[in-house]
Amino acid sequence: MHSSPSFVKYDFDETKWVEDIRKSVDEQDDEEKKNIVCVFTVPKVLQATDPKCYIPQQVALGPFHHLLPDVHNMQRNKEAAARRTRKYMNDTFENFVKKMKEDHEAEIRACYHTFLSMYGDTLVWMMVVDTAYLLDFLQVYLDKKEGVNTKDVTKDLSHMAILRDVVKVENQIPLFLLRKMLAYIKTGELKNSDDADNMLKTMLKELYRDLTPFVGEELRDHVPIEKCVHLLDFLYHMTVPEAEFYSNTNPSTANYHEIDMPDDPTSDLLVQDEKEESLAKSPDVSKVWNVILQVIKKVGVIKKFKLGKPMAVCNKLPLVSLLKPIWESIFGRGQEKPKDENGEPKAPKIEEIKIPSVTDMAKAGIRFKPVEGGISNISFDVKTCTLYLPKVELDGNTKVYLRNLVAHEACVATGPLVMARYTELMNGIIDTEQDAKYLSKRDIVFNYLKSDKEVADLWNGMSKSVKLTKVDYMDTVVANVNKMYDQTWRVKISKLLKKYVFASWKILTLLAALLMLFLTTVQAFCSVYSCVRVFHQLPEIPAQGVE
Repeated sequence: MHSSPSFVKYDFDETKWVEDIRKSVDEQDDEEKKNIVCVFTVPKVLQATDPKCYIPQQVALGPFHHLLPDVHNMQRNKEAAARRTRKYMNDTFENFVKKMKEDHEAEIRACYHTFLSMYGDTLVWMMVVDTAYLLDFLQVYLDKKEGVNTKDVTKDLSHMAILRDVVKVENQIPLFLLRKMLAYIKTGELKNSDDADNMLKTMLKELYRDLTPFVGEELRDHVPIEKCVHLLDFLYHMTVPEAEFYSNTNPSTANYHEIDMPDDPTSDLLVQDEKEESLAKSPDVSKVWNVILQVIKKVGVIKKFKLGKPMAVCNKLPLVSLLKPIWESIFGRGQEKPKDENGEPKAPKIEEIKIPSVTDMAKAGIRFKPVEGGISNISFDVKTCTLYLPKVELDGNTKVYLRNLVAHEACVATGPLVMARYTELMNGIIDTEQDAKYLSKRDIVFNYLKSDKEVADLWNGMSKSVKLTKVDYMDTVVANVNKMYDQTWRVKISKLLKKYVFASWKILTLLAALLMLFLTTVQAFCSVYSCVRVFHQLPEIPAQGVE
């Protein structure tokens, strides 16, 4: 009998497959057995920008990257951490693994959104050893809090390299495993101990204090450790304001005031320009053109051309057909939709947030002031024309940390994408190293990177998002900034110059082209009809004042 290609290609284990199906069907469908997926793979649109920010480089935790050659060398360190953890247990490490397999294997599998084709023993042993390693790694933060070690190992380069892997989306371990192991160490039983939960929360809070780029942010004590699914999820809830903050914020009222600017003559011109543009786009223009065509038909001026749309008529005129290449070279063809390699239209890209850069806003009179705290402290005071931004410290960990917070937010998507919107805001106002330098001088950005250019590249590199985002209170700030910016004298004069002066070169170029065409026509005409004799026959103008 011919075997299935998939069975041969993937070394399919039929016995294991039947066993997994039997366990899955026979499981009790009660509330305790219901688990949600909490460890995701990074969306491709994000991972393509910088894969190293999402793929572990030093240590792999969990099943996604366990067999990568570059990280497999850390296996000895993991085993050493498991041996150190074993010293604090009242039972053998193997008995703990057996209990975890009996009670929590299905729960572990349910946490990962991809099918884990591993035997139960392999999976549980791997997860328990990785959990012991992660707890051993977090122990330095507990020692730091209690003042046990005088040396701050959290600043070592090797520790920082591992730290960047610990916060990656695909490198997460379900938090209940850490809670179970800590409780087992404390009590010798697989139950949740309040002391174990408090110890784990202290570790993670100190980890957050070391990772967060926001200066002077007050740590939130009300983040429940039992409701966080993994380490990165805890860090996210510590960073992003609670859902009540942004869900109760009305974009039409929050931090929004009408901007009263003095009347000036340029405002009337701008209003007139808007009316002209709206008239040009109005459907009534086509009606007027049809009326004109009917009059022309009755008068009998044009008979050779089939009257229709304005462009169809114009394209058939001899002079226009000659000027068409020149016209297209000056004004350009109509914008065509971009296509991919297969000739299919590309999906529209998400553009960066519409807000002026720091340099442009500073030239327009908008001021910047730092504020201690996190994302929730972003605001704009229209009375003083001041944009308040949280202080941020940028170091070697910030890029990976922020990117994975954005990726985690995109995967969970339980509410507004606040982190994604914040990175879009910073990407919008920081375009060049001059923008980054300006914010550094205002004590908003504390740069521990090599240069201001790296700061600009850090924010500009995070412009990708999985979907359009909208956060009410942040969008209100952006709307107020844009309104204030557009109503300043400098910006209004700049728009007028751009529209009426700098844009006139196209008309001048067209006139020059028409003049060249006219001279070429005259030259061709004179070469045939001898214009010199015509000019000689013209009457002479008598000179005045000469007797």
